[in-house]
Amino acid sequence: MNFDLARESDKLLMLLYGLIAFVVAVGGLILLLEVVPSWLEKRRIARRRPGKRTEGRLALFFLLPALLMVGIGLVVPAVRTTGLSFMDAGSDSWVGLANYHWMFAQDDIRRVLLNTMTWVVLVPLSATVIGLLYAVLVDRARFESIAKSLIFMPMAISFVGASIIWKFVYAFRGEGEEQIGLLNQIVVTFGGEPRQWLLDPPLNTLLLIVIMVWIQAGFAMVILSAAIKAIPGDIVEAARLDGVNAWQMFARVTLPSIRPALIVVVVTISIATLKVFDIVRTSTNGHYDTSVIANEMYLHAFPYGETGKGSALAVFLFVLVIPIVIYQIRNLRQQREG
Repeated sequence: MNFDLARESDKLLMLLYGLIAFVVAVGGLILLLEVVPSWLEKRRIARRRPGKRTEGRLALFFLLPALLMVGIGLVVPAVRTTGLSFMDAGSDSWVGLANYHWMFAQDDIRRVLLNTMTWVVLVPLSATVIGLLYAVLVDRARFESIAKSLIFMPMAISFVGASIIWKFVYAFRGEGEEQIGLLNQIVVTFGGEPRQWLLDPPLNTLLLIVIMVWIQAGFAMVILSAAIKAIPGDIVEAARLDGVNAWQMFARVTLPSIRPALIVVVVTISIATLKVFDIVRTSTNGHYDTSVIANEMYLHAFPYGETGKGSALAVFLFVLVIPIVIYQIRNLRQQREG
């Protein structure tokens, strides 16, 4: 008995060391890429202007409560979740990497990972392209403000509300009955048969992606429209004097000028897409091969009571977000230096 307790204590101690090393590694990487260079630059400026030291200390004093809340609300739960991912369903015994092996060994979970990859590839690209198209078409149009308001309006709707709206669009009634779903009504009008759109994979996943694109396209349009308006007028005039057509103006002037804004939009939408939960939960509850990582994480952690597996999915989701965050930090730093 004592031997078992000692062995479990050693495992917990190793887990603690591993968690500390993981947090330190991630934090150190972020510090190395962003915080340390900024701090060194501020120190260099502070030596020239002594008054800046007092301002820095005052700023740190006001930041301490926020840092404390981040530690309590983010760091501690992250460490706790990482620890639970190495435990069994009841979180009372060590299983090592078994939960992570389960994640890639089960066909159902592999389908979840594939669905999430599909979301992450299609949503940012589609929303950014549509938002850019909106921004170019409504730029300096007669009713620009009204058009932008209508396009941006879905951003004011919650994901749950948007999902309910689109469930009515995809609603199904039997053949011969009056269709209340817009999509099935269009199909019936042109002589087709109504379908249960959200029951047929992989089409149902693509239809759920449409909801996310509908919401995020307005965000992309606002950011990219502001970037287009910020292009210096002399560059545009010089291009016109060179005799470029509309497509050349877009490809050679507009796109290179708004590249930083495009990166911000793609990165922001990618992170939001990785965390998508409400749309899937409201529309299909994850059934019919539509589940994603966030939904599966919730199902295993709470309804199923498999905390270890749910935590493993949460950690995997966190790991997927890290490269995107690091890329954005490096990109912002390059923009400042440029």
